[in-house]
Amino acid sequence: MEKINKEALNANYKLWCENAKSDPDLVTELQSIANDDDAILDRFYRELEFGTAGLRGLIGAGPNRMNFYTVRKATQGFADYVKAQNPNNPQVAIAYDSRIKSDYFSRTAAEVLAGNGIKVHMYSELMPTPMLSFAVRYLKCDAGINVTASHNPAKFNGYKAYGADGCQIGSEVADAVLAICAKLDIFNDIKSLDFESALSQGLVSYIDDSVSEAYFDEVKKQAIHPESSREAGLKVVFTPLNGAGNKPVRRILNDMGITDITVVPEQEMPDGNFPTCLYPNPEFREALELGLKLCKEVKPDLLLATDPDCDRVGIAVPDGNDYALFSGNETGVMLLEYIARERIATGTMPANPIAVKSVVTTTLTEEVGREYGVEIIATLTGFKNICGVVAELEKKNEEARFLYGFEESYGYVSGTYVRDKDAVVASMLICEMAAFYRSQGISLIEARAKMYEKYGVFHNSVDNFAFEGASGMEKMGKIMQGFRDSILYEIASIKVTAFSDFKASEKSELMSGAKTAISLPKTNMVIFDLDGGACVIVRPSGTEPKIKVYYTTVGKTQQEAGAIRERLSNEMKGFFK
Repeated sequence: MEKINKEALNANYKLWCENAKSDPDLVTELQSIANDDDAILDRFYRELEFGTAGLRGLIGAGPNRMNFYTVRKATQGFADYVKAQNPNNPQVAIAYDSRIKSDYFSRTAAEVLAGNGIKVHMYSELMPTPMLSFAVRYLKCDAGINVTASHNPAKFNGYKAYGADGCQIGSEVADAVLAICAKLDIFNDIKSLDFESALSQGLVSYIDDSVSEAYFDEVKKQAIHPESSREAGLKVVFTPLNGAGNKPVRRILNDMGITDITVVPEQEMPDGNFPTCLYPNPEFREALELGLKLCKEVKPDLLLATDPDCDRVGIAVPDGNDYALFSGNETGVMLLEYIARERIATGTMPANPIAVKSVVTTTLTEEVGREYGVEIIATLTGFKNICGVVAELEKKNEEARFLYGFEESYGYVSGTYVRDKDAVVASMLICEMAAFYRSQGISLIEARAKMYEKYGVFHNSVDNFAFEGASGMEKMGKIMQGFRDSILYEIASIKVTAFSDFKASEKSELMSGAKTAISLPKTNMVIFDLDGGACVIVRPSGTEPKIKVYYTTVGKTQQEAGAIRERLSNEMKGFFK
């Protein structure tokens, strides 16, 4: 981190105290930190940057927080970019989730867009991220904004920014918007029109229900065996984790004939405080504890859990007297096998099918792809990259080849009607898969066992190491550079056979010394390939102040593969102290 100019820091703090009057919460917070140097430093040492994930940060006062003024500045930069691309009748779609101030920030963004003469199409209630992606394309908008911080803790908010193709923006667009924002005065250079005036002038309008109906119609087209859903008598416990998934997921399951749904009552209604769990993330068992408790009473075939903006879904299934949580890798690759096998069986498999996964997602995907003749394409992490493959196919009129996409962090999509991960269609397909196997006398636990018996046991897991505050980014940078400066030749006494540095776009074979170029775009990630098919991947999160370490281990049994993973994890933890 660059040396902090305390005088400039205090001058900026004073400027905010004098000008940030629009939100009473900001006035109170600024007054409360008047004599707290550390609190001022953390809020003012930098500005939230507009990136490929849009905008994300802690809610609060100052340029390093999500608030009325930082939302306005980012949206002004985005508005200038959109107008430069389409000066004539530009249009933007907006959605929001259940987070603290999400509705407020969505209106704030709408006011800035309207103030710049941009027509805004806005959902009138909270909606999932995929429904925003759908609206952008369906309404032929130039861009989209969804006010959300996805699965982050309650103290965060942000917004995801989308291009006209319905994908989250790429680095070129993000850099262009960031360059525009850098020239803006946060208090004086923002054009805005009062929300009610924008409504009356037609610059803001609410999205008609017909758009949602068109979305649900497209979701239902992805079903392969809808009769299984109607006839199997599947029993489901569902938790939207106090987010946007409650209505859409229940709607699509009911449409498919799955009506025995029990919703976790404490997590049913929208609540940005997420009072039942610190991390409203279906990756974490803590978020599912209430659902698992309810499962012991209801005894369902399946527990479904969607995150606050309903683009990720996690599951748990009966396993003897308990319920087993499936990883995103397990659910994802089981869906791939189910979709591929049953599309072949029903004669609906497209010619030359393609499935897309992220580079950190299980290599079992390639085994399944070979079995069913599906080409597997690996991209960098993030659905903007996965769905970017769909966009490239579309340019060649080959989008029908796209079968399915997923990544290990519980994101899945089927079909081309949205260009982001979609927990609504994923929930439908997971339930259909469970119902189909049930009709065949097989549970999901048994289906998973059959898959591992066929291909071998692939154990995949992730460690997360958080780095909060002003010094966190600096420490993360040093750790990542350390892996490059001192390459590991073994981890937990297992030989490293190759080291890939995606920042340098180079893979080094450590035994021979041979080097090859990496074809994927440069990013801050390193991969250690190990003897026996294992690998360790290290990368900073693109949306949170943490480093993620991904492990793939292979064994004859879950216990063997898991034991190797424990050895690797225990040694890697030493690098993050």
